[in-house]
Amino acid sequence: MKRPTIKQILLVAVGAAAGYAWYYFVGCATGTCPISSNPYISTAYGGLIGLLVSWNSPKRKEERERE
Repeated sequence: MKRPTIKQILLVAVGAAAGYAWYYFVGCATGTCPISSNPYISTAYGGLIGLLVSWNSPKRKEERERE
């Protein structure tokens, strides 16, 4: 199993922060919204999106040659 890179960790952290920001600024006043009504769930979804973005990012030529 490969170790996570700094880029992956950073993108997950940014995604989690964006998920929490979505909860904080947009949120759901009634509490019936499944994602944005709970800060833990919205932060987890944001981190998951950050992880997916980090896996699908194109690799540079130097990174491909090292593998």
